[in-house]
Amino acid sequence: MTELITAVEAVDVRFPTSRELDGSDAMNPEPDYSAAYVTVRTSAGGEGYGLAFTVGRGNDVEVAAVRALAPLVVGLPVEEVLADLGGFSRRLTGDSQLRWLGPDKGVIHMAAAAVVNAVWDLYGRRTGKPVWRLLAELSPEQLVDLVDFRYLQDALTRDEALEILRRAEPGRARRTAHLLEHGYPAYTTTPGWLGYDDEKLVRLAKEAVAEGFGQIKLKVGADREADERRMRLAREAVGPDVRIAVDANQAWGVQQAIDWMASLTPYDPYWIEEPTSPDDILGHAAIRRALAPVKVATGEHTHNQVMFKQLLQAGSLDVLQLDASRTAGVTENVAVLLLAAKFGVPVCPHAGGVGLCEMVQHLAMFDYVAVSGTTEDRVIEYVDHLHEHFTDPVRIREGRYLAPVTPGISAELHPRSLEDHRFPDGPVWGGEAGR
Repeated sequence: MTELITAVEAVDVRFPTSRELDGSDAMNPEPDYSAAYVTVRTSAGGEGYGLAFTVGRGNDVEVAAVRALAPLVVGLPVEEVLADLGGFSRRLTGDSQLRWLGPDKGVIHMAAAAVVNAVWDLYGRRTGKPVWRLLAELSPEQLVDLVDFRYLQDALTRDEALEILRRAEPGRARRTAHLLEHGYPAYTTTPGWLGYDDEKLVRLAKEAVAEGFGQIKLKVGADREADERRMRLAREAVGPDVRIAVDANQAWGVQQAIDWMASLTPYDPYWIEEPTSPDDILGHAAIRRALAPVKVATGEHTHNQVMFKQLLQAGSLDVLQLDASRTAGVTENVAVLLLAAKFGVPVCPHAGGVGLCEMVQHLAMFDYVAVSGTTEDRVIEYVDHLHEHFTDPVRIREGRYLAPVTPGISAELHPRSLEDHRFPDGPVWGGEAGR
């Protein structure tokens, strides 16, 4: 009998990270890292897991959006879906009535990401491969078939994408072996949360260097004097050779960003991340021109591949920070990686939230093996919390991500973690649902 998708389930899962101010920044002072957690089930007993990352209130809205997409998925033949994942993605993002809520942005687009990633997880499990390797072993023709070029052709054509992939193809086996042996470079945001006191900042910065990280990141943007002090302390703690990136999380206007960063440049910041509204393409370009050689990094809140196209065309960024669940999951991120390769811009993915480190490592590793062919000036963000809740957590050794070997996209939560952190009825939230 034909195997069908029989269920798309969504659960509101929240972790009380606000208690210790883990994840705190200028725009999110007390976040509770959360996920709209998706399970796709098939009539043959197959399962796939994905999620959309949020920061607390509003996660129920995200769960509702996933459930709104479920009727578009339930009943589809599994083999047909896996044979045309580009078409499947467009089915979710192109529904005429749900598309009105975007189009291709916001809550409904993130819900599509959670479902798309869950289906890629299902695909990886069926083939016995981690998703990075599954992607890296597809032919160039199969990879470009994932991409909707309709709005991209003025910047990237199908033929150009094929040329990028074919150019990288001969080195795939060598790079796969290197990745499995040496891993992928990482940087850590663990020391830099805005709610941490100076002593904790200095201690964690020194520990990061001792653990092999060549780059750390500090949150900035709430208090200029405090940012100068924290940046000075961090530079003293790590020395002159470790890169320090800073992240304003969209706190500033354009001129404010330029002026504020002037106070931090004596401490040699490597990049300024999200210096202004994530939608302000021309504002980012102006900041980049004013602050060079300090790099401008952005992308974690970039809605879709079209906006990434425009950021690249306008010369608005030096570092592209794609996200595993902001655009429409793995499928759309293949297009983003190809755009970055066309424009020669390094990709340093956003991670750190619930499951983002786990999922985004697959995208960066695929890029290295089959698209860009390099890790030069490329690092994956790492934050040391919540990994214990996943059945296939990230593994870090000497400041590098070790390549996943378990089939899938690494997004499955332990059943106990899922039960404990369900909102609002899980034991962790007992008596706190209205907090």
